[in-house]
Amino acid sequence: MTDPYGFLKIPRRPVPPRPVEERLNDWDEVYAGQALLPLVSEQAGRCMDCGIPFCHSGCPLGNLIPEWNAYATRGNWRAAAERLHATNNFPEFTGRLCPAPCEDACVLALNADPVTIKNVEQAIADQIWERGYAPPHPPERLSGKTVAVIGSGPAGLAAAQQLTRIGHTVAVYERADRIGGLLRYGIPSFKLEKQHLNRRIEQMRAEGTKFRTGVDVGGDLDATELRRRHDAVVIAVGAMERRELPVPGRELHGIHQAMDYLTLANRVGEGDYASSPVTAEGKHVVIVGGGDTGSDCLGTALRQGAASVVQLDINPEPGDTRPDTEPWPTYPKVYRISHAHEEARGREGTDPRLFSSATLRFEAGTAGHVRALCLTEVEPMARRPRPDTEQVIPAELVLLALGFSGPERGTGLMEQLGLSLDDRGNFARDVGFAAGTAERAEQAEPAVRATTDGVFVAGDAGRGQSLVVWAIAEGRATAAATDRYLTGSTELPAPITPMDRPLVA
Repeated sequence: MTDPYGFLKIPRRPVPPRPVEERLNDWDEVYAGQALLPLVSEQAGRCMDCGIPFCHSGCPLGNLIPEWNAYATRGNWRAAAERLHATNNFPEFTGRLCPAPCEDACVLALNADPVTIKNVEQAIADQIWERGYAPPHPPERLSGKTVAVIGSGPAGLAAAQQLTRIGHTVAVYERADRIGGLLRYGIPSFKLEKQHLNRRIEQMRAEGTKFRTGVDVGGDLDATELRRRHDAVVIAVGAMERRELPVPGRELHGIHQAMDYLTLANRVGEGDYASSPVTAEGKHVVIVGGGDTGSDCLGTALRQGAASVVQLDINPEPGDTRPDTEPWPTYPKVYRISHAHEEARGREGTDPRLFSSATLRFEAGTAGHVRALCLTEVEPMARRPRPDTEQVIPAELVLLALGFSGPERGTGLMEQLGLSLDDRGNFARDVGFAAGTAERAEQAEPAVRATTDGVFVAGDAGRGQSLVVWAIAEGRATAAATDRYLTGSTELPAPITPMDRPLVA
């Protein structure tokens, strides 16, 4: 264990990002080139290896955080890498992208500053690759069973890697022209440089996973035929049914879904375009939606040279401290500043977000192009417009970042594989209870409730939009269920069940 009094001796010091004025001039990660190891090793020593480490529960992967903290403190990066990889296929993704609910569940967070778990995880993940601790792990022998994975986001990749390493022959089918799903085209490179994704894909290729890009399963390729050719199918297509904003003027030019905008910006980084066909350069930009996707749009617009950016959030502005209704160890709704918000504040001097605000209509300029957005303040709970609070702000580019409502409709997958939707609009899953017995409940598997046998659902397609750690946990759990279906038993870990949810009050 670490020094049991380390948290009393060492104050919390997160790794500082690069200066705002520097990173706004490039697309590199906000921490690129920062010296992590000395600071991270010291900060890992604040972990007190408490008797009941609630950080395990805060993370759906069940990451062994006190163990790899202890190894990081001593500079034993090989042991830290082994403990981190024991529960997480892709720590280089989670260390960069996860909002770290584990830190809010840290026991220190009861009355002090929690351990900088996310910084430690990223440092270990980077050392894994720099020191050669991530060699391919091809199976010792093949099972003779074949599995098709539809979708190559974090859930699909995690399921594919687990199933490949256990000995099944796995092919990943991706509709886009490159592997990675939202990791490739949804997440800006200033949050995740694509080299991290590329080298993990190459590792999986070396292990034996096959990748098929440009294949639209359900469209170009009949899903029924795919199921016939494989012993099992894993659906990991994500939750890509985008929410709309049905207000007057929505049909005007210059109003785009956030994911279309982010995809084009990421394609510039991939070399497909010299500049994005939809750019914020020199424009007044309004982002409708206060979540992570909206924040990604904000950082992208700033780097493209927007004249101004405003982000509308229909929710009220949270307080700075944990509310009594969201006690430790839950992930509370508190006022948080993303790196993109920090960048906008640095340039404009104020938070770019307008809280408790909703769009009433868009106003047209010349040639049917949007020129302004009319908004109103809303009541905190009912979200009804407040009288006499309307205002008009300039808007030459509007990005809709309103979230998603389940897997994309009309792709053919649901009809061809006999799937159904649950009451939240996700693919329904049979959790496998047998007569409600506790014994069976402990072995609940994320099997699809479908007319076609051997079909499984992983990630946001069955859970709804969620965090990258939940996607990877879903992929690992679905791999265990698939392996049990194919062989009658499994040694693969299943960290979660379909009913599991984040810690809430």
